[in-house]
Amino acid sequence: MKFIHLADLHLGKRVCEVSMLDDQIYILEQILGLVRQHRADAVLIAGDVYDRPAPPPEAVAVLDDFLTKLQALGTPCLLIPGNHDSGERLAFGAQLLDRAGVYLAPVFDGHVRTVELQDPYGPVQFTLLPFLRPVQVRRYFPEIAPGDYEGAVRAVLSTVPAEPGMRRVLLAHQFVTALGVPPERCESELASVGTLDNVDVSAFDGFDYVALGHIHGPQRIGRDTVRYAGSPLKFSFSEARHRKSVPLVTLGPKGQVEWELLPLTPKRDLREIRGSIASLLDPANRTHTGDYLHITLTDDAVMDAMNRVRAAYPNTLRLDFDNALTALAQAPVPVRQPALRAPLTLFAAFYEQQNGQPMDADMQALAREMLEDVGEGLR
Repeated sequence: MKFIHLADLHLGKRVCEVSMLDDQIYILEQILGLVRQHRADAVLIAGDVYDRPAPPPEAVAVLDDFLTKLQALGTPCLLIPGNHDSGERLAFGAQLLDRAGVYLAPVFDGHVRTVELQDPYGPVQFTLLPFLRPVQVRRYFPEIAPGDYEGAVRAVLSTVPAEPGMRRVLLAHQFVTALGVPPERCESELASVGTLDNVDVSAFDGFDYVALGHIHGPQRIGRDTVRYAGSPLKFSFSEARHRKSVPLVTLGPKGQVEWELLPLTPKRDLREIRGSIASLLDPANRTHTGDYLHITLTDDAVMDAMNRVRAAYPNTLRLDFDNALTALAQAPVPVRQPALRAPLTLFAAFYEQQNGQPMDADMQALAREMLEDVGEGLR
């Protein structure tokens, strides 16, 4: 069985207030071409399908078109919500979509959905684990400690039946580490409040392949068969050096898993360039002028800089200067600045000042979950 592993589509995303929808349509068409070329038996989407819980209608139409074209190819699609998605919205019409070969993770109710697909070696069990927070899991597993992401995931996965010799694939959307080593991150991912949201990769032992979403850079976690697919497009300039791709995974008999990364080529790349305005505007130096650009000018002063730059590079998203004046402005100031503190640290200090005693472990976990929920609501 061959399947293509996608994640973090973020349909409806805007970068520097510029809509990426046209670029997302282009890259999804390219992915459909890879599905046809490699005769994939399934497509997996490991969360963050949309960029926000209430996506714009245009983004919904793009997903509808993509799923319809997969159905026309006869290619099943398995899909879970990520932390940017509304599980309720994504699960709408799930029973009807089943008939079209689109399998959605339902809203978490203490159980996890599994789907079986067949190949010449027998059944393959796909486990659809939606993005989970401990506060959701504790409703059904009260023994889970507040704020214990790993314990929550382990508890939920322990309920999934596993027949001996069954080939098993997991779709998950969590912050996964290997022996405490975190994945490489970038600016386009929302930093979590606190540091206890990680799930160790050992929680996924027993799965032949783990299709992860949540981190935008493609990478393995602990072993080759636990992978973040990464986002199919660059969503911040911290990703400028990423090479975007999608994993093509081939399952043979039990214990035999092969994979390769299929490169993706965007309609417009997202790049960083620097130099004097004369050199950048010289026609001999211009290449791929339609790309999304962060331009750094090294001139001391340039009149009407953005308009002049955009005349040659119309999709310039950000313009900075790096010269003697900016170097002087960035020089250390001999004034002691107060240290920036994390929101949870500030809340803990406020709580102790108001109550005359520090927060206990349960209160800390509750505060962390509340701050995470606030962060989700602000997006």
